[in-house]
Amino acid sequence: HVQLVESGGGSVQAGGSLRLSCAASGYTYSSGCMGWFRQAPGQTREWVASIFTGSGSTYYADSVKGRFTVSQGNAKNTMSLQMVGLKPEDTGMYYCAADQIEPRLVDGTDQLTCDFRYSGQGTQVTVS
Repeated sequence: HVQLVESGGGSVQAGGSLRLSCAASGYTYSSGCMGWFRQAPGQTREWVASIFTGSGSTYYADSVKGRFTVSQGNAKNTMSLQMVGLKPEDTGMYYCAADQIEPRLVDGTDQLTCDFRYSGQGTQVTVS
């Protein structure tokens, strides 16, 4: 049973920085994927960033590219999201998510995909 716990949220002024952390237990995938999603009040949850734990490959939403950095922690099954240059539109509940990588044929091309079936309870980020 995979459990994810986020920490590090808080309130900052625009332009400030925060570092979110995620610790996973029961997560034993050798080819796994971990990521961050966020949800603002009244909005749908959106993907922010993800990392393939085997290769270390990282991916970012255009809205955070160049400002957020996702990385694996020194401890096994941990992940961080370093956020700099925060904007009010970054406000929301941030969720850690994880799953195993699934190779799929997408539009005729073999791709590595992640369904992010497991998610934590979230940590609040408020930028004013």
